[in-house]
Amino acid sequence: MRFAITSKFAIVTIGAVVGVAVHAATPSGQRIFQNNCAMCHSASPDMATLAGPPLFNVVGRKVAAAKDFAYSNALSAIGANGRHWTAQELDIFLRDPSAYAPGTTMPVAVTQPGERAALIKYLATAQGKAVAPGKARSASIAGSSKQESWSDDKPGRIREVRIADLPAPFASASAGNNPRTVPRPQGTLPAVPDNFNVNLWATDPDRGRVMVRAPNGDIFISSTTQRLIKVFRSKSGVTAETVSVFASKLDRPFGFAFWPVGPDPRYLYVANVNSIVRFPYRNGDLVAGAAPEVVVPTLTAETGSHSSRTLVFAADSKTMYLSIGSASNVAEGIGPKPPLALAQWEARHGLGAAWGSELDRALVLAFDPDGKNKRTFATGLRNCVGMYLYPRTGELLCSVNERDMLGDDLPPDYLTRVKAGAHYGWPWHYIGSHEEPRLKGHRPDLRGKVTAPDLLLTAHSAPLGMIMYNASPSAQAAFPKDYNGDLFLALHGSWNRTSRTGSKVVRVFMKDGVPTGKYQDFMTGFVVSDKEVWGRPSSVVVQDDGSLLVDDDVTGEIWRVAPKRNR
Repeated sequence: MRFAITSKFAIVTIGAVVGVAVHAATPSGQRIFQNNCAMCHSASPDMATLAGPPLFNVVGRKVAAAKDFAYSNALSAIGANGRHWTAQELDIFLRDPSAYAPGTTMPVAVTQPGERAALIKYLATAQGKAVAPGKARSASIAGSSKQESWSDDKPGRIREVRIADLPAPFASASAGNNPRTVPRPQGTLPAVPDNFNVNLWATDPDRGRVMVRAPNGDIFISSTTQRLIKVFRSKSGVTAETVSVFASKLDRPFGFAFWPVGPDPRYLYVANVNSIVRFPYRNGDLVAGAAPEVVVPTLTAETGSHSSRTLVFAADSKTMYLSIGSASNVAEGIGPKPPLALAQWEARHGLGAAWGSELDRALVLAFDPDGKNKRTFATGLRNCVGMYLYPRTGELLCSVNERDMLGDDLPPDYLTRVKAGAHYGWPWHYIGSHEEPRLKGHRPDLRGKVTAPDLLLTAHSAPLGMIMYNASPSAQAAFPKDYNGDLFLALHGSWNRTSRTGSKVVRVFMKDGVPTGKYQDFMTGFVVSDKEVWGRPSSVVVQDDGSLLVDDDVTGEIWRVAPKRNR
């Protein structure tokens, strides 16, 4: 029998939303919008175009009808059937987007009836006349991107982004250029180096985003939108023959890890959007054999915006690390001063720690494995979506999605070693002590105290999962030995850039456990044009046979890469 977490989603009748008066005790609809929606959606025609469609004039609008936005196929199909965003329709959608439109790319749900009612009432007031293209500061996508374009992608091409070459803020307009997903052209495969082959290993209709290899070789994948974790098993290594749902009805699961570290784990820890739970686990389990135990009941006061939570354990299994992304683009609304004296605040929360709605956001936390002894490990990491313990040194690595709306090539995303007590800049600085112009003068005391990252990546590449390559030379599909110790990193791809970048897997060159500053295209070919892609890599793992698996969370296709000649 399979046990799973009971869904936290409250059920409310449509009539409970229509006509509800939002009293003083009811949460502010505007605050709910800011905490859950504003990262991707604007509510005013005067505001910047973001990753999602604008939500002014949304009530009464046809579903999936905003111009020049690349809707998911699931939502587009609903709009094509003539559905409109009424209060009732918004209530159903916001309660559980993945149930409303299976396959949607929208993971954020507003679970409480009162909060949904307040948000819908606020959206009904968000009105305005759309500004003609080119008039709003975000609508223009003029200008050119100098550092990288998808058209230059080619397996083997080496990249280097240098601090000395960073442009000034707003040197180019910020583009709202969300990719439209199109079917993979018939017969098309991802491009890999000439001495490698690629084949389809499995297709996951739940489009999981995070892959982790279990000690016995099984591949576990979490799906945030479908709220489950699955197991893929391959005896041959070439394709997956067995697929099983390990646990379902989770609360937007993302990162997960086996504990203790080593060949014989006893638990699978799962980071939900606002809790950490663990399932009893023994090697080979395909289905959770018992109900989950809550390890950390609450992670943040508010759960909006970045919902990814990545979880790893230290090599000695004594420390559990958790990364949490920011609640906003650049914390414009928190003000220049914390609620306590600055010295007191940082003594409690860490150097450069933010406050207000950003409390315990944009950082890495540490816990004991029982969930106790919570402490701040590092701050100023806007969204460490990919977190990984480099096996050869035991150092923590983060791949970080940096802030948006500073221009096509600013700031670079990055990969870095994460040091205890370090501050990496967000929101007041970027890439060392470059001051954020939208928060000018807020934290001059941090200048000179910001840790610069190890490896810069083309701006808006959206780095996600990574893995160190390591395989025995006798493994059936072992890569050439010069790959050992280097990292493979999935770049999910840009939306805030005129010329698309990312949507590929790169090889990060490492020396003595430290990124050298250069990286190399390894798997490319997912981009069709500046407007269209057929795939977006999100995660990578190495199988027991030495082959590399690459997960595409747009198509659900999982690709296997192996040398042409077995070694």
